[in-house]
Amino acid sequence: MMVRYAKNLALAALTIVVMAPSLTFAAWTDPIVQCSGALDSTSGPKQYACTVCDIAKTAQNVLNTAIYVAVFLSAILFAYAGIIYVTNIANHGEISKAKSIFSNVIIGLVIILASWLVIDTIMRTLVNPSANLGPWNTIC
Repeated sequence: MMVRYAKNLALAALTIVVMAPSLTFAAWTDPIVQCSGALDSTSGPKQYACTVCDIAKTAQNVLNTAIYVAVFLSAILFAYAGIIYVTNIANHGEISKAKSIFSNVIIGLVIILASWLVIDTIMRTLVNPSANLGPWNTIC
């Protein structure tokens, strides 16, 4: 009971230490949705109606945010699996659990990054087939 409590406490402390810098730098320079969806306003800040390019930029921002979150969570899971592997060196059941966590995280990262590559390739082809270099969302 006490060992499980100590492990949970260590995991919580590690999570706080790892997430503290992320929370500090959590402010994005640009919002995920670039347009307001409203027409020009005479009072207050100027608001712009959404265009097709704004939809493409929003899709790219959502995709980038999802990749950042996935990489962050995979780093936490790698650390968790490493802690399980190191602390239970004599327990073969826990070692196989840690190995399965490692392999599942690697498979998940490969799927996420491969899907990004497929989406990026399709969008470059659909938006501007003559542009071979550069991100497709800067074309608009």
